[in-house]
Amino acid sequence: MDANVFELNSKIEMTHWWFVARRRIISRLVTHLIPPSPSRTVVDVGCGTGGNLSQLANDYRCIGIDPSEEAIRWAKKRFPHMTFVHGYAPEDLNDDQRQADIFMLNDVLEHVPDDFSLLSNLLAASKPGSYFVITVPADMSLWSPHDVSHGHYRRYTMERLSAVWKGLPVRCVLCSHFNSRLYPIVKFLRGINQRNRAASGDQGTDLKVPSRWVNASLTQVFEGESRRLLDLLDRGDGEGYRRGVSLVAILSRNEGEMTPRNRPPALDDDPALRESFKS
Repeated sequence: MDANVFELNSKIEMTHWWFVARRRIISRLVTHLIPPSPSRTVVDVGCGTGGNLSQLANDYRCIGIDPSEEAIRWAKKRFPHMTFVHGYAPEDLNDDQRQADIFMLNDVLEHVPDDFSLLSNLLAASKPGSYFVITVPADMSLWSPHDVSHGHYRRYTMERLSAVWKGLPVRCVLCSHFNSRLYPIVKFLRGINQRNRAASGDQGTDLKVPSRWVNASLTQVFEGESRRLLDLLDRGDGEGYRRGVSLVAILSRNEGEMTPRNRPPALDDDPALRESFKS
């Protein structure tokens, strides 16, 4: 992402409804999987400016890693008591890759050309029994200048996301759309932005903190989806949300060695999308 987008995120991610609600949902899923303990390690891959880890830092040993020097600079400035690494996972995690109980990849896979390679490399470096908590943007019909400004390669369908771990030594314990309740509103606004070929927020994004009561209401609506996701996680089966602005998946690493793999040649994400809406 552009340095200006990282700066914007650092300024609003502790208050903007989308960041706040998503962070609370993710933290509830994490604490549901692994009881809080300072001996348990959570690694946030593509941690950005550090907001997601801040929700977990009092309960776990937390490590954030990101290839953006700008993002890590902001993260260290905002959360000096936490550990942040400038580099690539898993190679720059050293021994921490084998100690991690949970890897978080929150809106990360869409930023890399080969999402298959990234996930399989992380899985190969992880210990059996570790969890991967993954979120990605969903529904290509929502593609807009916001995706371009964030450097996205794709938005996902359930099938496209599931293909990333197909055949790997993992068990999928949760896969569902989320940010579902607000989907009609987002769909409507993205349609306007597509026609105008412009984003509706700051720095070429759709991010802008609304008035206090609107922000609080949107946070409550989105955050409320955590109850259904936790229930789905408890049951181990059943139907999640059928549509949403995003997708969430949780994988459990099985026993067994594996070799990292690349994206299948037959799978071709549309390169024209990355150029759309550019001036």
